[in-house]
Amino acid sequence: MVKKLFGKIWTYLVYIFLYAPIVVLIVFSFNDSKLRGSWKGFTMRWYRELIGDELILQSLWTTISVAIIATLISTVVGTLAALGIHELRGARKKAILEINYLPVLNPDIVTAISLMGLFGVLGLNLGYLTMTISHIVFCLPYVILSILPKLQSMDQNMLEAALDLGATPMYALKKVVIPQIKPGIVTGALMAFTLSLDDFVVSFFNTGHGVSNLSMTIYSMARKGINPSINALSTLMFALLLILLLVINKRSEQKEKRMLYEGQ
Repeated sequence: MVKKLFGKIWTYLVYIFLYAPIVVLIVFSFNDSKLRGSWKGFTMRWYRELIGDELILQSLWTTISVAIIATLISTVVGTLAALGIHELRGARKKAILEINYLPVLNPDIVTAISLMGLFGVLGLNLGYLTMTISHIVFCLPYVILSILPKLQSMDQNMLEAALDLGATPMYALKKVVIPQIKPGIVTGALMAFTLSLDDFVVSFFNTGHGVSNLSMTIYSMARKGINPSINALSTLMFALLLILLLVINKRSEQKEKRMLYEGQ
């Protein structure tokens, strides 16, 4: 009984330690005072200032546009790559899977500096293009890893039956394979979009002067001192990522329920 009670208390303390800073951030984004620890009343002032801040709006546009482009390209390329990997057998498949895991296991700083060096060798000027390419590169493995389990659990007999009945490989891919792995594709796309929105390190090392996403803008603002506008901007980013996370979890729950229902 004591051990169980201690476990609950320890769990609550861990969650408080993790989420108390976020709660404080959200609360003080509505504080009318610029001083930390001093509450002077509720206000939406800092959110209104964000809407009128040209730097913030430009950073928001860069963040959203890069995330959308990176998500679309990494989802399409990742789907095709997953299909190809699924058809491989033996040592080649194992080797390619291990290579695919490297960007996931690599520290972000290693990936960022590696890409920066590659762009230097290719003679590309750091800017919007290199940032977008970088986001595609580190999002791609996550898309592949989201789709492969769906391919492995797919009923291969349906694909073979479609081909035996006269369907072309492209038609069978479109009408048989894609519908079965669609949940994995959507999950991979949502994950890629979330990772792109949240990235700082890779973007910081692979962008040029005048191009900045929200995470980089927040970093530059924080270096000048704590501004309540940072709290408001961070709160909005947290809310967006939380919504995406809830969508991903909801889809996962629906997928598990569907699998249990089909198993019965």
